[in-house]
Amino acid sequence: MEHVRAVDWAPSGQAVRIIDQRRLPGAFVERDLATVDEVVEAIQTLAVRGAPAIGVAGALGLVAALLPWAHETPSAFLTRARAAAARIRSARPTAVNLPRAVDRLVAVLDQCHGVETPTVLEALRREATDVLEEDRIMCRQIGEWGAPLLHDGARVVTHCNAGALATSGMGTALAPVYVAAEAGRHIEVFAGETRPLLQGARLTAWELARAGVPVTVVPDGAVASLMRAGKVDLCIVGADRIAANGDAANKIGTYAVAVAARHHGIPFYVAAPTSTIDPEARTGADIPIEERARTELTAPDAAAVFNPAFDVTPAELISGIITDTGLYRPPYRFA
Repeated sequence: MEHVRAVDWAPSGQAVRIIDQRRLPGAFVERDLATVDEVVEAIQTLAVRGAPAIGVAGALGLVAALLPWAHETPSAFLTRARAAAARIRSARPTAVNLPRAVDRLVAVLDQCHGVETPTVLEALRREATDVLEEDRIMCRQIGEWGAPLLHDGARVVTHCNAGALATSGMGTALAPVYVAAEAGRHIEVFAGETRPLLQGARLTAWELARAGVPVTVVPDGAVASLMRAGKVDLCIVGADRIAANGDAANKIGTYAVAVAARHHGIPFYVAAPTSTIDPEARTGADIPIEERARTELTAPDAAAVFNPAFDVTPAELISGIITDTGLYRPPYRFA
């Protein structure tokens, strides 16, 4: 089963290539990002999105943005590199994968005082490529751990997009679906629209249909009715940050799906790499929640707007957390 490459090195090796997800499903457009401004803009405007994908894009993008400065002295280059890393690191606040990926490259810089700039750049490229390759392996591992949860004929609800478009591999929440489908099982997915930007309707439905997996788009408000009608076997969603106690932040509307699933006795799983677990966040209350612009909603000028990009699902509503190292069950104790 072939999956799209949402983020990768450009063939030239001088830029990071992304699929501009703002244009899907109407147009498949790839963009090459080669400056800090381009990388930050792409992350902030959701041209590239999904916690793992923006981590990879941040790492590769930092290297690409620094390549033109190979002639600088080591001291000047380190100053420039640290400033660029700080800008990219803070492009979006909720997903922990972005700062962690960038921090890996900063750790390389910390070991390169006085080292010639071209040598530093090569070390940065190797580390960024490791981030990329580890993400792809992680996706497959999540799929392998999660696929046994899906029997032949399973009907799965997902929210937002946590598939290939959200990573550099096959995805997180959709990875078990893809692995089960590869094994010959018939899996049907119900994708909530995911308002206000319709990542479920535009992105999840597009990539599942492209992969040959049956998918039905439903309004976010119809998911509970599907459950009541007995048409849902389980839910699998992604996460942008998971607290030490198992509380999970994901796209706004996820909490409502979890509440409905608990009411109807339906298992609700979160799928995410171990890099999404933030031990410094003791509970979901410690996770910063990004608020988006009012222009994403339709409202009269006189009305106030509340437009959080994420919400937090309490650990007690989560049946299990599927990671690249195993399936965790409550109470959550991450090794």
